[in-house]
Amino acid sequence: MFIDWLTVTCKKNKLREIDMFSGSIVALVTPFNTDGEVDFDSLKKLVDHHVAAGSDGLVAVGTTGESSTLTIEEHVKVVNKVVEFADGRIPVIAGTGANATHESVLFSRLLNGSGIAGCLSVTPYYNKPTQEGLYQHYKAIAEVSDVPQILYNVPGRTAVDLLPETVARLAEIENIVALKDATGDLERIAIHRELCGEDFILLSGDDLTGLEFVKRGGDGVISVTNNVAAADMATMFKLAKEGKFEEAEAINERLMPLHKNLFVESNPIPVKWAVHKMGLIAEGGLRLPLTELSKPAQPVVAQAMTEACIY
Repeated sequence: MFIDWLTVTCKKNKLREIDMFSGSIVALVTPFNTDGEVDFDSLKKLVDHHVAAGSDGLVAVGTTGESSTLTIEEHVKVVNKVVEFADGRIPVIAGTGANATHESVLFSRLLNGSGIAGCLSVTPYYNKPTQEGLYQHYKAIAEVSDVPQILYNVPGRTAVDLLPETVARLAEIENIVALKDATGDLERIAIHRELCGEDFILLSGDDLTGLEFVKRGGDGVISVTNNVAAADMATMFKLAKEGKFEEAEAINERLMPLHKNLFVESNPIPVKWAVHKMGLIAEGGLRLPLTELSKPAQPVVAQAMTEACIY
């Protein structure tokens, strides 16, 4: 497991203690029973599976965890249960994103003292804030949270792009320590490094380019593929950290069908179907407006799993 607990000096020369999030972090699915309620037995099974497989961290109730369809009470309970099930064996990052700042602030307040290692907050979606609005949004969250904050930029889903210059401004805030970049734009790695410094943590949110992201100086990935190929992903990024990129690339090439076809329909529809097929969760259902993987797409995902030697 390569989560390092470090004391680092940021560009503004203030000493601060942060969690170094790196390696293969899973964007965890949230399992539901047949009645649509959260299946906590399956959730525990998932957590235990990822601990055994060597995953480097868990993101609970992020995009892949269907955060937008959970109530506030469910959201907080799922995070707390993941922390309980993890029992200190693996760091837990809570998804706290929303398109209303007051809601993200509320999540952060409710999770203070919960035992999470950090919070991951997606840029506000649908309402398309300006860069100043994004800055003020994240600043408000950071001011109420007692854990490190990870910014999350995924313009393909939110219709707003958190630009590198805004990331740099936010990196000056004491407990904003990392960025999950799901743009797939590898040129941004060097830009973020230049603007934010070597101590600012850069995580890929794009499985297709995740290994290349680390080769170019990133710290790890928050991964959908990890749900299905946890041990392989953990090994791949361990090899990458050791500079053994040829060996890591061999694993990545085998997993490429998953990286591609777990997005044949909107995430998390395909990955939830795959995790259920593997027997890791009792049911593969989702909450509306998401619906189960279509019949034509099922053999596409199944073939990807076979090619990746998963199932």
